Amino acid sequence: MTELIPILVLLAFVAVFGVIIVIVSGLFGPKRRQSEITKAPYECGLPGIEKDNSKIPIKYYLTAILFILFDIEIIFMYPWAITYTDFIAEGQGIWAFSAMAIFILVFIFGLFWEIKSRALDWD
Repeated sequence: MTELIPILVLLAFVAVFGVIIVIVSGLFGPKRRQSEITKAPYECGLPGIEKDNSKIPIKYYLTAILFILFDIEIIFMYPWAITYTDFIAEGQGIWAFSAMAIFILVFIFGLFWEIKSRALDWD
C-alpha cells in the first residue's frame, strides 16, 4: 500500500492543478462575443445552405468504422509480435500463439461476414 502513495499524490496533484487551470482561464481569459455572422457557416464567400437531413451515405461511416476496427487489430498484434520471443523463452510460446491465433480467427470470421453481407460493396 505504501508504494501507491506517490502515485495517489501525483494523481491528486494533477487533478487539482487541472481544475485550477480551467477555473483561472475561465475567470481571467478573454470573453468572446458571438454574433449571427460568426455563428453562420462560411462556404467560399457564398451564404451557407442549411439542410435538415444529410445525404451522406451510410457506407462512408461503415467503411470508417471497419478501418478503425482492423487498425486496432494491428495495434494489438504489434506488441504481441515484439514479445513473442519472450513467451517462447519462458516456455509459454504455444499459449501465446494460440491466443493470437484465436484473435486473428475472430477477425478473419468478421472479414468473411463483411464480404458475405456485402458491407464493403459500393453499388
